[in-house]
Amino acid sequence: MADAVSSQTIVDTDKRTVVKFTNLSDGSGEAAVKKVDVSALGGAPSRVTIDQIWYDIGGMRVLLDFDASTNVPALVLGGSAAAGNVQGHLDFRSFGGIKNNAGSGVTGDIDLTTSGHTNLDHYTIILELRK
Repeated sequence: MADAVSSQTIVDTDKRTVVKFTNLSDGSGEAAVKKVDVSALGGAPSRVTIDQIWYDIGGMRVLLDFDASTNVPALVLGGSAAAGNVQGHLDFRSFGGIKNNAGSGVTGDIDLTTSGHTNLDHYTIILELRK
């Protein structure tokens, strides 16, 4: 069996994209799964900047990476099983967003990895990205 995951593009314009990701874990988790493929976005940008993120995470941590030969961490979200559910909204627009600073082999994509996941842990993540 595998985690029950979904991805949805909510908005995709010339200047921004909003995407939603969900996971209901069976305990197997996700490892370096491509969640944002910039080549599939309108206008095919070479990279995106994370302007805002909304999240609800239960019982696990979620690592968002900028994909490259050696991935570069963008954000770590969530807590531990002891922390229960963690929700939040982070707005990075006041300083220009979280820019993709990946170096060698940068693809512009965003990958996701879960850790500390057990059966019925979950996340919902909404990213607002600027092209």
